[in-house]
Amino acid sequence: MTTGEPSADDSGGPRDPLMVVSIHDVAPATADETARWCADADALGIPVSLLVIPGPWRGMALAEHADYAGVLRARAEHGDELVLHGWCHQAGPEGRAVRRAVGRAVARGAAEFAALDEQQAGRRLTDAKAVLAALGLETAGFTPPGWLASPAAERALARAGFRYTTDHFGVKDLRGSRAARARRGFALSHRPGGTGERLGAAVMKAGAAWATRRRGLVRVALHPDDLHRPGLRDDTLRAIEGALKAGARATTYGAVLDAAAS
Repeated sequence: MTTGEPSADDSGGPRDPLMVVSIHDVAPATADETARWCADADALGIPVSLLVIPGPWRGMALAEHADYAGVLRARAEHGDELVLHGWCHQAGPEGRAVRRAVGRAVARGAAEFAALDEQQAGRRLTDAKAVLAALGLETAGFTPPGWLASPAAERALARAGFRYTTDHFGVKDLRGSRAARARRGFALSHRPGGTGERLGAAVMKAGAAWATRRRGLVRVALHPDDLHRPGLRDDTLRAIEGALKAGARATTYGAVLDAAAS
């Protein structure tokens, strides 16, 4: 471990460096990209959190592709975690204009839960859970598209029985009377095709190394479109390998919540 004082978790105790590698936008339309990232994770010997979109997205829906649900079940049996990632991953006209504008700026129109009220969020969660249940898939965690969810959407998540959600800054425990930060850790992600693409790659590598040195939570987010840009896959794998060599232990979001509660 490199030098530097270890930081503490929210309960004041020392923490071990953990790393969650999440694969976003898991759906029939991105089956090939997800398989590529999963193969990379398998080669590294690490589990991943698979962020599943059950509703219609890029012209396909999970309910229409039961064979792909079988792939996801096999990954869960392999030790990966299934995490709900919204319903359709597309923001609509609902909610306050300010929250919608923030969602567009941060998540390029994908912030589906950023401005929803509790009833609107609840309907989408009910639809998503019904699809997953019909296909024999289970999840207790939720990562909103763009890592943006309104306070009302978080209340809907708790009412729907989800154990945790995530945002840009960490993992939030939804059990109890109010959501509490279970573990802090900034989400490191690329912005493929944008003007900040190379800067984002550098930030991912530096951020993973910094969080590991601080004995914090390293969060590396992989997206299907990352694989369509030359060099981003290699940059990502180097960041993950660097964190592992520095002592980070790869795990899943659900296991991070369990560790925080123990």
